[in-house]
Amino acid sequence: MTTVLQQASDARAASIDLAAATRGEKDQALLLMADRLVERTEDIVAANAVDVNNARDAGQSEAMIDRLTLTPTRIEAMADGLRQLAALPDPVGDVVRGSTLANGLQLQQVRVPFGVVGIIYEGRPNVTADAAGICLKSGNAAVLRGSGSAFSSNAAIVSVLRKAVADAGLPADSIQLLDATTRDSVKELMRARGLVDVLIPRGGASLIKTVVEESTVPVIETGVGNCHVYVDQAADLEKALAVTINSKTQRLSTCNTAESLLVHIDIADSFLPLAIEELVSAGVTVHGDPRVAAYSDDVVPAISEDWAKEYLSADIAVAIVDSMDDALDHIRRYGTGHTEAIVSESITATRRFAARVDAAAIMVNASTRFTDGGEFGFGAEIGISTQKLHARGPMGLPELTSTKYIVTGNGHTR
Repeated sequence: MTTVLQQASDARAASIDLAAATRGEKDQALLLMADRLVERTEDIVAANAVDVNNARDAGQSEAMIDRLTLTPTRIEAMADGLRQLAALPDPVGDVVRGSTLANGLQLQQVRVPFGVVGIIYEGRPNVTADAAGICLKSGNAAVLRGSGSAFSSNAAIVSVLRKAVADAGLPADSIQLLDATTRDSVKELMRARGLVDVLIPRGGASLIKTVVEESTVPVIETGVGNCHVYVDQAADLEKALAVTINSKTQRLSTCNTAESLLVHIDIADSFLPLAIEELVSAGVTVHGDPRVAAYSDDVVPAISEDWAKEYLSADIAVAIVDSMDDALDHIRRYGTGHTEAIVSESITATRRFAARVDAAAIMVNASTRFTDGGEFGFGAEIGISTQKLHARGPMGLPELTSTKYIVTGNGHTR
């Protein structure tokens, strides 16, 4: 048995005990995991420095290096995330529905863990603690495969977490970190059907496409976000400007950052000069269609690839549309089903947009950056699902469970 399959098998064995753990036992483990991360900050930062230096030597972009970098503040935030998880309700055992049938049988549909959750992710080592924590709270063992660029950081984090879990009385094998120095570990994880119950890829479009097409383990797609802000003809200019700037610039390297701006022609003369000036002042390169370029010499002509691009950088594609229908057509063609925003004072327009746009989240007069488990009040998420099965949108604790039926009788026979 290869190392990957052995680790998955160990996780499978650990998941049996973890599924039966009480909320108190899991919360104790989470709190200890948080404390140990903070205690070992110096070691984790030192390991992270190795990864960051290697990334710089390899010529990685500043956006990618930002995603990779850990600081004491970010490690404290990771610990706080685990503490917040401990404070959340435990979904395991919740009764989704129940009834007494006509024949007297008592029927209950209850939430249960998936079992073993495999997660393939890129860049951010903070995902390691987040993923391990949310899996543990929902009663799942986690098999983690981070990127090679963060392997030193991830190894340091997982070493701390496994020791804390064991000290709390739960199986350390509930958290597994696969070797990220070879692509073979990804391939083997994708084919570990029967040992791994569900696979969640978090990263760029190419990673997600590869996992979806090649995995024999059931996959939940997450992450890719070509998010649009549509400024309607009935938009309030002040709101439209605030939403646009925040959606693009609040943080560049996230999947809920706006990558495209669509402006109704009737409001373009009033809005675009303000928007372009603010975006350029914020260091954003505006890639515009010919009509947008006419408003400013700072606009770079957009090419066809710009409309479908998830920049994850200080760039935005901007187009003027002649109607809402044109905006809807553009979003259908280029959107990724993540988050789409409309700015408008027209109830008719916002309702029509919300009804006709197919995405995990629709923002009405609000920034795309709000599509987030924490911002939604879920307290935690494993990612933003852009598919329709098994879950859609921010995947919190309930979304990391399945269900089973418990039927209780009194000697009933059929």
